[in-house]
Amino acid sequence: MSLKIMLVDDHEVMRLGLKTLLARHPGFTIVGEAGTANEAIALVAQLKPDVVVMDIRLPGKSGSAACREIIAQHPATKVIMFTSYAEDDLLFEAIAAGASGFVLKQIGSADLVNALERVGRGESLIDPTLMHKVLAKVRQAARQEEADAFKKLSEQEMKILALMVEGKTNREIAERIFLSERTVRNYIGAMINKLEFSSRSQVIVYAVQHRIQDRLNQG
Repeated sequence: MSLKIMLVDDHEVMRLGLKTLLARHPGFTIVGEAGTANEAIALVAQLKPDVVVMDIRLPGKSGSAACREIIAQHPATKVIMFTSYAEDDLLFEAIAAGASGFVLKQIGSADLVNALERVGRGESLIDPTLMHKVLAKVRQAARQEEADAFKKLSEQEMKILALMVEGKTNREIAERIFLSERTVRNYIGAMINKLEFSSRSQVIVYAVQHRIQDRLNQG
């Protein structure tokens, strides 16, 4: 079965070049073209393409915004974002919008055909030259999550939580840090609320997952 493709770019010459290139492939059928995001959204509803190749920079509404609307209204339609520049903000905006692929316009013809075929099969892809940016962003997000994991807790609460992870009872914790058992219970209740959990066990699991002992050792 032929893959139905729609092209979205505000430059007519670019659309013509893509159309000429892709029309040579026996597995592709170009079903429509659009020059703006709003035109694209309306045409997708009419034409039901399998894949939309869309410039991320469009006049008015952005390609990412159009991608988000298209996917929300037509989940079966896949979108490949097409751009001349490897800008971080645009890349992550497109990924957040639900794009199945993100490729640079400098891509070779064979690689573009391969990208369309893969997305048509339901795969996701990012141009290899952009992959390091994605991985760096993922690592940065993971580091930030770790840094924020216990930011709501006081130093005393961190100590109590570490002892909870060790399996200490409230009485044992109280004896270790020279507080009353009632005060320890109050601290634990406050931690449960701050971390938005409903039980002591959930807080302990969270603390283990976010390596509280490592955090305290670093401190």
